[in-house]
Amino acid sequence: MAVPAATMGPSALGQSGPGSMAHWCSVSSGPTRYVLGMQELFRGHSKTREFPAHSAKVHSVAWSCDGRRLASGSFDKTASVFLLEKDRLVKENNYRGHGDSVDQLCWHPSNPDLFVTASGDKTIRIWDVRTTKCIATVNTKGENINICWSPDGQTIAVGNKDDVVTFIDAKTHRSKAEEQFKFEVNEISWNNDNNMFFLTNGNGCINILSYPELKPVQSINAHPSNCICIKFDPMGKYFATGSADALVSLWDVDELVCVRCFSRLDWPVRTLSFSHDGKMLASASEDHFIDIAEVETGDKLWEVQCESPTFTVAWHPKRPLLAFACDDKDGKYDSSREAGTVKLFGLPNDS
Repeated sequence: MAVPAATMGPSALGQSGPGSMAHWCSVSSGPTRYVLGMQELFRGHSKTREFPAHSAKVHSVAWSCDGRRLASGSFDKTASVFLLEKDRLVKENNYRGHGDSVDQLCWHPSNPDLFVTASGDKTIRIWDVRTTKCIATVNTKGENINICWSPDGQTIAVGNKDDVVTFIDAKTHRSKAEEQFKFEVNEISWNNDNNMFFLTNGNGCINILSYPELKPVQSINAHPSNCICIKFDPMGKYFATGSADALVSLWDVDELVCVRCFSRLDWPVRTLSFSHDGKMLASASEDHFIDIAEVETGDKLWEVQCESPTFTVAWHPKRPLLAFACDDKDGKYDSSREAGTVKLFGLPNDS
């Protein structure tokens, strides 16, 4: 999943129509009531706290569906799970077993006790927080870099460095389909209705397949360079993609047209997350801040300062709390040593 270090500036992106970038730089007339309300909230809740999680950099953070737990996956080959208590994360367990980096993880969409990890050791592992045990190890053909769980909970899709996506039955833990793609596959996701499967690719396209048939539906030229990440909003109205051109584009799920672009970042957009109400979109890159935008207008709502590139962001499923992880170094003793911390923004200033 190579992400170019150099960035492209925005370019002319073609005419409007299905699968195109319509009104791609719409600007609103002034802050909405929602923006003003959230800015007021964040003025009193702008604290970021960090929590020790791993002995090396954290690649992925994700919340359980009930918001009680946050999981993190790391280059140190482990996953960690924290409990969210009032204004802090309390480490509950560390999950060992992978033989290589844990590049991405995700939770079961409706069971708050199960999560799955994708690793470079050519396996995925399903874990149960009740027993703190690995309940299944599934061998795959390559080094795994991205993973997602279908909205109906029945299937796990995992993509590897050779651009093969394997669909695994979440109950039997057996592979039920496998697709080799002829392009660089970056992030993968089902739509909220579970009937389409989306892939972002190295050519700047979004490829859409029918599900479960896995027949091509459409290929959208979304960006002039590598399309890196994709997220669906919880309301099912939009999805967003982030690209090496430093743009975030927002797409209408039904029309498959681009309705808006966010262009405040200067570096390739690595990670995205919609808030629980679908009204805020966090995006991050090698820029030393996380951009928080209002989805409906594209207006800047807030920015979260960070001291190094951000690898992963995740809004809490019920509250305006943002978990994230950066490429932090433990400067106190050794500036080259990775800190391996997880951070939480949105805490009360007096906490």
